[in-house]
Amino acid sequence: MYDILIERHRAQAYLDALPEKSRRIVREHILRLKEDPYPGHRGDKERLVIDGYEMYRLHVGRSYTVFYRIDEEAHVVKVLDIMTLEEAHKRYGRL
Repeated sequence: MYDILIERHRAQAYLDALPEKSRRIVREHILRLKEDPYPGHRGDKERLVIDGYEMYRLHVGRSYTVFYRIDEEAHVVKVLDIMTLEEAHKRYGRL
């Protein structure tokens, strides 16, 4: 079981600004990372290397993307950013 930490200034602010239904859905997906944050049989998680840093991407439906890192030693998943798929493609390209 992993603890979830949401980056306060970017990710939490974005999450708080979402409409209630979207906020609930994104939060439910993030909480599922507690059990298994690594990519596996479901295609909604992917390992990425961006600017030399390892991170992971979680697709939430066809609307949002959650970027996170895993600290295996501390058993912590740190949510770094949340954005729409369109925003993710503009910022990082189509990874």
